[in-house]
Amino acid sequence: MLRLREFRQRRGLSLRELKRLSGVAVSALARFEAGEGDPQLSTLRKLAKALKVTVAELIGEAKPKKGGKQYGAHKKA
Repeated sequence: MLRLREFRQRRGLSLRELKRLSGVAVSALARFEAGEGDPQLSTLRKLAKALKVTVAELIGEAKPKKGGKQYGAHKKA
C-alpha cells in the first residue's frame, strides 16, 4: 500500500509542491494517492527522495524511523 498521501501531508505539501520537488505530474500523484495504478520504481525513487523517506517506507514495507536515517543517509566508512 502506497503511503504517499500520509507522507505528503506530514511534510505539509500540496500536490503541486510535491510535483515541483519530484518532477512527477500532479495527475499521476492524484491517481497514486487514490490507489489507481502503480508507480514505476524510478517514480517511487523520485517521490521518496522528495519526501525524505525510503522507498520501503513509502510502499509500507518499513515503518518510518523517528529521528533516524532518512533517504540518502549513508554510514561513514
